[in-house]
Amino acid sequence: MATTILLVEDERKLRELVRSYLERGGFTVLSAGSGAEALSLADSAMPDLVVLDLGLPDVPGEAVAAELRSRGTTPIVMLTAKAGEEDRIRGLEMGADDYVTKPFSPRELVLRCQAILRRGGQPAGGNFQPSRYGDGELVIDEQRRTVRVRGEDVGLTPTEWGVLVALATVPGRVYSRYEIINRTRGYEFEGYERSVDSHVKNLRRKIEADASRPEIIQTVLGGGYRLGISRDG
Repeated sequence: MATTILLVEDERKLRELVRSYLERGGFTVLSAGSGAEALSLADSAMPDLVVLDLGLPDVPGEAVAAELRSRGTTPIVMLTAKAGEEDRIRGLEMGADDYVTKPFSPRELVLRCQAILRRGGQPAGGNFQPSRYGDGELVIDEQRRTVRVRGEDVGLTPTEWGVLVALATVPGRVYSRYEIINRTRGYEFEGYERSVDSHVKNLRRKIEADASRPEIIQTVLGGGYRLGISRDG
């Protein structure tokens, strides 16, 4: 079954252009021109990813993103004319997996969508066993793409999942922001190293007992991040 992308863009010409590129990339595309239509389609069609313009005519795209994120972990790629770094950081902290500024290359957008969906897809075959850390405080099941923290299932976006799995590869090892980006995205774009901080912030909210005093994902000043608990066994 083809992967379905919900494209939310009120400019008709741009919407049709992006749609054509996504369809050439092998995606099934549903399109919406308003926030209300987008939320309705998201409910009924359950897309695999949402490409969301923030400048919508009825409600702010940020409000649509917040509503989508409250409903689940469907990946979101934000489209916006706001090119400032602080705007990008705010978008990522709202739970977006990527943030693309206008004008942009439709081909690049397709590649970004493909990279995000690869992170969230099922791994290749193999007899994977869940990995346990910190006397079972954290359990990562790569076969089922699930995470349990202190006995509770935690829903992660594909980017959050990628960051956590990258850090858990070698607990205690310090990973630079550049390494984390390349391990989770498989590509690098100028200015995206700082985006790691936003994804880590979101991840900490979900997995730390106290996000203001993180113990699972630790910051190493001048270095990057590390998993602060050891692998069991």
